[in-house]
Amino acid sequence: MAKTARVLIALLPGKKPGIFSETVTAPAPGAARFAPEAAPAPARKKAPAPIVLRIPPKYGARSARTLERFLALAVRDDVPGAPRVQTVKFLMTGVSGKSPKLYLIQTNTFSYHYDFAKEALKMPLSLNEFNAQTYFRDARENLAGTILYHESYVGPGGETGLFAIEFWPTDPIHVPHVVTAFRAISKALPFAKGRIFYHPAGSTQEAIYRAEFNELTKKNVRTILSAELFANITFAPMNLGVSFGTLRIINEGTSSRPPTVRDVVVLKQTPNDLSHVAGIVTEAPQTPLSHINLKAKQNGTPNAYLKNASTDPSIIAHADKVIRFEVAPEGVRIAAATPEEANAFLEKVRPKESQSPPRDLTRKTPAPLAEIAFGDARTFGAKTANLAELRKVLPAKTVPNGFGLPFYFYDTFMAENQLYEAAKQMIALPEFSADAESRDKALSAFRKKVRKAKMPSALSDQIAALQATFGQLFGPTQPIRARSSTNNEDLPGFNGAGLYDSYTHRPDEGHLENTVKQVFSSLWNFRAFEEREFYRIDHFAAAMGVLIHPNEDDELANGVAYTKNIYDPNWPGFYINAQVGESLVTNPPPGSAPEELLISRIGENGEYETQYISRSTLSPEGKPVLSPTDIERLVAALEKVHVHFAKRYGRSGDDTFAMDVEFKIRKDGSLQIKQARPTVD
Repeated sequence: MAKTARVLIALLPGKKPGIFSETVTAPAPGAARFAPEAAPAPARKKAPAPIVLRIPPKYGARSARTLERFLALAVRDDVPGAPRVQTVKFLMTGVSGKSPKLYLIQTNTFSYHYDFAKEALKMPLSLNEFNAQTYFRDARENLAGTILYHESYVGPGGETGLFAIEFWPTDPIHVPHVVTAFRAISKALPFAKGRIFYHPAGSTQEAIYRAEFNELTKKNVRTILSAELFANITFAPMNLGVSFGTLRIINEGTSSRPPTVRDVVVLKQTPNDLSHVAGIVTEAPQTPLSHINLKAKQNGTPNAYLKNASTDPSIIAHADKVIRFEVAPEGVRIAAATPEEANAFLEKVRPKESQSPPRDLTRKTPAPLAEIAFGDARTFGAKTANLAELRKVLPAKTVPNGFGLPFYFYDTFMAENQLYEAAKQMIALPEFSADAESRDKALSAFRKKVRKAKMPSALSDQIAALQATFGQLFGPTQPIRARSSTNNEDLPGFNGAGLYDSYTHRPDEGHLENTVKQVFSSLWNFRAFEEREFYRIDHFAAAMGVLIHPNEDDELANGVAYTKNIYDPNWPGFYINAQVGESLVTNPPPGSAPEELLISRIGENGEYETQYISRSTLSPEGKPVLSPTDIERLVAALEKVHVHFAKRYGRSGDDTFAMDVEFKIRKDGSLQIKQARPTVD
């Protein structure tokens, strides 16, 4: 097997088939959908041995002598940290006796262990009786778990592929049962010799693992924790899909032309301002909540992490050529294509009709957040309206207080300075539409013109009055955060992540109008223009509001959370990324990776369990970024946010609904929720 992540290269017609390398997918410290299906009953009843030891192939097998046989039993599943990983469920019976039996389950057929036990093994047990004999106690008759095949794991010695034995994360599995499962599975999978490991899947099992590590070692059980698993993953499919475009390998400082929707980009370093593109491959690992992946989800852009992609010969061979690009569960596929195919694909995925986002210009004065309602997004922008709504849900200290500048200010400023007309003339230039580099330069010059334009006196006076009021409320030395709040971001189905810019106004920087104009100018960012152009959004119906609140420096941590379990909606929970200090989760600097964790109600009695998928690369000695107290406060806030906004968006009871929430831990240790918007996936 190869030692690098899989790149499947489709050859030109008439050529011989290529040899595909054998690596894929990411690590996983949890296993979706192999849990007990109900709370175990307290009573125990001894289970009879299965009636037959040999089971029909449609049910599973007692062993898998080859990788091909193992994969025939497997199903691809999304588990924490491992999108589309190959999984095979297993059940062991008679573990309290001397001759336990292992069954590898046909996982395409059986989603739950109990269904297999009842149908294939004919166990005459109720669901509660089965759970009572299988989970959450030392005295048990059965062991239920999953074997996860991490195809893209590359070990320290170059060995490829790892088989992780995992149990339901809150099941307190101790050494005797770990040893029983490890030995039986090692015997049943002879082809995987030396590549089978026990992986503690959650905080409960990690605590037991640390306490019993020496005993596990004496029993020759190979073990691996999430940190090591993640460090050796070479491929992760972040967003599956197919597209067409010109393959561009982009290293910092190597190209002056910005990428467009006609480009498939290979990024050595992930930029903070990536525009809409046809496909994405990053050499740095991503998380589901990074801006780059949120954009990919929103736009249906195939997106993957692939280690050493920019130096892979099979990728370099297609540089600057039109390709068909696919991110599949098992790898990245690249094939030669024609410009005509690329053009046809672009027209197919682009909206057919033009769009005009709603903007209400009737509100002509700034308003405190207390006077802004949820329905005022068409006047102040969704970011401002949602923050105002958050203040109705959470304690006052938890959400920033401040003001909203309505769209009227932007529209009046642009009109009185004849900037709308200037923008129309710019867009009409032949070189503007024909060449991305010319378009980028023209937009940069136009933003400069916006920043230098004179604020109409009536608006200037209102902004000055707002600045004075702000100083009275928060103190004259308090920096002001001025945040973009448009009518085409933070919306259901379109988050506009990273399109526009926000700025901090310091006390010695004079009139606040200068910072407001900076925010106004960001409506004409290259990446924002390209996004609107693709979606056929009227640039002159787009409007910029400004959210104004105190700026806080020196936070202890910042992060992003989804108010749902993104890996398995059957178990309510929250997916969270957090990072030390002000190093952003959404746009991480090179070499930085956040703490990634899943908190879900998977305990025996429905309590929350924390599963650490990865640790922050910036945290000393890998210590958690969020303390147990931080997590408790955050989860309590997220619960309230989810319920409230589900009602507001008319999505109560919809398991697919979730909010994307940005938060920080202040320097005094308190929690602040600074943004909430509906997710796009």
